[in-house]
Amino acid sequence: MLRSLHMKLVLIMVLLVVSLMTIAGAFLVNSVNRFFLNDFYAQMSEVFGEPAFVRDLTTPKEGETDGVQALDQVLQAYVGELGVDGRNRDYYILDGKTGSYLAGSDDKNGPYLEMTPNLLCAMNQGEEGNRSDMTAAYLDLAIPIQRGGQDYIIYILDQRATVQELNSQIFQLIIEALFFGLVISVLLSFLLSRAMVTPIGALTRGAKRVAEGDFDHRIQVSSHDEIGVLTGAFNDMAGQLQTTIQEVENERTKLSTLFLHMTDGVVAFNRSGEVIHSNPAAEEMLNMPIPVGGAVGYDDLFGEIASLDTVLNLEGDCLDSETVRGDRILLLLLVPFDREKQAGVLAVIHDVTQQVKNETMRKEFVANVSHELRTPITNIRSYAETLAENPDLPPDMMASFLGVILNESDRMTHIVRDLLALSRFDSGHSEMNLTEFPFGEVLRDSYQAVLLEAQRHGHVLKLMGDGDLPAVRADRERVLQVIMNILSNAIKYTPDGGRILMMAGRTQDRVWLEVEDNGIGIPKEDRERIFERFYRVDKARSRESGGTGLGLSIAQEIIQRHEGVLTLVDREGPGTTVRMELKIGGPQL
Repeated sequence: MLRSLHMKLVLIMVLLVVSLMTIAGAFLVNSVNRFFLNDFYAQMSEVFGEPAFVRDLTTPKEGETDGVQALDQVLQAYVGELGVDGRNRDYYILDGKTGSYLAGSDDKNGPYLEMTPNLLCAMNQGEEGNRSDMTAAYLDLAIPIQRGGQDYIIYILDQRATVQELNSQIFQLIIEALFFGLVISVLLSFLLSRAMVTPIGALTRGAKRVAEGDFDHRIQVSSHDEIGVLTGAFNDMAGQLQTTIQEVENERTKLSTLFLHMTDGVVAFNRSGEVIHSNPAAEEMLNMPIPVGGAVGYDDLFGEIASLDTVLNLEGDCLDSETVRGDRILLLLLVPFDREKQAGVLAVIHDVTQQVKNETMRKEFVANVSHELRTPITNIRSYAETLAENPDLPPDMMASFLGVILNESDRMTHIVRDLLALSRFDSGHSEMNLTEFPFGEVLRDSYQAVLLEAQRHGHVLKLMGDGDLPAVRADRERVLQVIMNILSNAIKYTPDGGRILMMAGRTQDRVWLEVEDNGIGIPKEDRERIFERFYRVDKARSRESGGTGLGLSIAQEIIQRHEGVLTLVDREGPGTTVRMELKIGGPQL
């Protein structure tokens, strides 16, 4: 209950009023006591300072026989000036030696007077006793005098009844004021607490809603004081916090999306080796599920490469290593994050299988190009040296040698031309001249172009399905180049007297062509590599037939740029079937 701000304010106001009234009461009582004390001694000093009064007290009259009676008469004459009323203040005439009571205004209590410090001072030291304590219950004055050779003490005693009565009234007034002050303070504290607690309560409720994630709630600012400024600052803070959290959430979403769609695998571990993040690419590369916080940890994945402590205490930026997982070659980078706190390790996995394969293919390609060019160059040099060293060769032999040189030169020209074509495809600088033309017309032109060559080898060449084909949008010359390449290969690798069929048709938005022969065919283990550059099934026979090993690679590039398909068709029996498909509407450039 006392923890509430309202009760604390009430308690503070009550304590404040009580403290103020206590201080005020103490001050008033002290002031009244001091006033009466000062007034008493000022009055006594004024009376006893009058020469006539002193003379009357100290000078005996002629024929005076009783000094005490004479002193009593003088004092009775001055009771008004002395303030003697016989009730609160009295005068006493005492013996100067013994302090015994001789006469006075209070015969009842006179014989029983208390020996006060002032009386003792007058009796023992013969000096005026005029000192009194504000806390004492009385005020007194003791003045030693001599009259007619006798020592007397004039003693004035005030019982302070007036002071006590006044103090009682002051105390009663303070109690009444305290009561009303407490009532007023409680009411004011209620009003003050309401003025403070209401907006603070609204701030508290707003803070709870913000803590629960409701950043759209705003607190109404109803004042321009410090609480109003605090409320406005809270609203600004909530808005800024909402903006910041949205930005952080956006960044988190971006990072999550980035990790999700990264081609590289990412796995993060805490310092205990538990998985705190992984993306699908990492699971695919490692060929296993990697649940967050699951049974799979750092040691299970990369413990054989380097221990977790080794990576956490790396002096360099990262630890990289190449590892083989199944049929994949992976480049692994292990990086500690937050090195000072050794918070954990981040593993980045890059699949370099294709890169290694491409590098191997590049080396093979360079070796094949070197070999393909070296053979005709060697032949040209050999025949040219023979002609230079033997100028008297028979004309028919010389013509034969020159024919070989020309054939080898043409072969080198074809190799260079094909290499340039592939280079343009790789660099993206080979532009296509897209036009609309009848697909059946291109088939008939290619058929007529190779018919004589096929007949020369005794082949039966047939074209079927070319009569009802639509026009297509493509590069006519390049499409014709692909068809001619397929037909030339069929003629070359089919023994004389063979059969070659050209079958065409349409399926939805595509046209297709299949070239089927009953030649030597392609072994199953070579089918996947048949479209690689410089790849030959039978290298010796291919080289004898004048092939460069680039024809099908160029044909594949052309068809892919047309967004078409060029494949080998699996079928029973000897021979080969090559299928080509093209979009009727052409590629989306």
